[in-house]
Amino acid sequence: MAEDEKNPARKVITDYAQAHFRYFRTGDGTVYAQKNAHPVARPIRSQGTTGSHRQELMVGLFRDGAGVFNGTALKEALDLIEALALTEHVQPVHIRVAPGFDGATWLDLGRDDGQSVRIHPTGWDIIVPDPREVCWRRTQLTGELPLPVKDTDGKGIDLLMRLCNFATAETECLAIAWLIGCLGPSVPVPAPFLTGPQGAGKSTGGRMLVRIIEGMTGDLRRAPKDEENLIAAVAAGWVTALDNLSHMTPDLSDAMCCIVTGAESVKRALFTDGDVFRVGYRRPLLLTGIDVGVIRPDLAERLLPLRLERPRVRRTEDELWTEYAQVLPVVLGSLLDLTVKVRAVEAETPTDLRMADFAHLCAQLDAATGLGALAAYRASLDDLNDDVIEGDLLAQTVIEHAASMQAGAEERMTSTQWLHCLSRLYAGEDMRALPKGWPTTGKVLSDRLKRLQPTLAARGVIIDSGRTKEGRYIEITRLAPPSHEQERAF
Repeated sequence: MAEDEKNPARKVITDYAQAHFRYFRTGDGTVYAQKNAHPVARPIRSQGTTGSHRQELMVGLFRDGAGVFNGTALKEALDLIEALALTEHVQPVHIRVAPGFDGATWLDLGRDDGQSVRIHPTGWDIIVPDPREVCWRRTQLTGELPLPVKDTDGKGIDLLMRLCNFATAETECLAIAWLIGCLGPSVPVPAPFLTGPQGAGKSTGGRMLVRIIEGMTGDLRRAPKDEENLIAAVAAGWVTALDNLSHMTPDLSDAMCCIVTGAESVKRALFTDGDVFRVGYRRPLLLTGIDVGVIRPDLAERLLPLRLERPRVRRTEDELWTEYAQVLPVVLGSLLDLTVKVRAVEAETPTDLRMADFAHLCAQLDAATGLGALAAYRASLDDLNDDVIEGDLLAQTVIEHAASMQAGAEERMTSTQWLHCLSRLYAGEDMRALPKGWPTTGKVLSDRLKRLQPTLAARGVIIDSGRTKEGRYIEITRLAPPSHEQERAF
């Protein structure tokens, strides 16, 4: 075909595309295409199985009688469109949950018609968002949610708690607080860790919580073997649920900390020498398991233990999930009603907890309902601190040493001196061997104590460090017990 015969094809495609689609770029430079008046956007270079922009462009051209074009014409037209879009305004894309205008937030129902839930200060509505306000990105992990039911009077929350096997009312209110947190695009929430005896329905309970946000196709999955695959799975969905954890490696623990509070992964873009590909992520995370062994202190601050008990009456899977699918619209509607109610309440933010946003959410939930979520959250963190101490012989030895100090006393030594002191205390008079993993140098001890600082502080032992003319030091302080007036104020 002659060159002058190729030009009309490219022009036809370009004109059609610009007339039927809106093109824009995100902060990382990826160009997206969005059908006019529709909130779902697709990257124009995507070849994903959920449908690519190239495919929808070809189908549109064919159905509207513009013709069928070869790959070369399509490629050249898309190259031009991409170049033009790079000069347009930057707009972010979102998966499942997004911020909106005037303090509103959005929940993507995953529907083909684009209907979504707008949660605003006075209520919530089901509408198709303006593409300039919200752009949804969808993947294979984006399931469809049912249309939530209005004016449920809290019935859905009761139905959900009846289906789950939570051991206590405190556990139930923490699960509710986590679900409300999942509807906030800017609020990091701790990762629920569903525990309990064998047969307590941990996996089933995890699926029920996940499917309120991700739809009936949402499911649990095994923890990936490496961080790269974990990040890929996390970036493609909203709630990531890992099932049946029995061991947590240091790398997996660190990766989970990053998922909960947010991080960015940067790697070289394919088929390039200097370009990079950025993936930013902060997602709700859910875990299930009977026992994962030793929990590192930094992850313990980001966990939310939810204990389940064995059900007294067993039901078939088909019966259970049929009922769940029937009540899900009511459950989702009740959750949205409660979310609006909680967000409208003013409450003080606790300043002594690591996950301050979630603690503030618990305080708002208490002010709106009186459930006692904040007290339950504090108690759960105390339990996790106990787990960390029980699994860390160094932490136990430091607490034992602090117990021999007077209340309010301080001891300052170099890290090497502290290593000798704590090693002698652990070995005791019978000179028992130091355990595997015990610090071998002052530097290793210093790093371990930094990780243990929050856990030990919760037990009244303060670890501090500094430098004088003589060199660096570590200081251990045993806090005085609170007075009766302070206990009453707390």
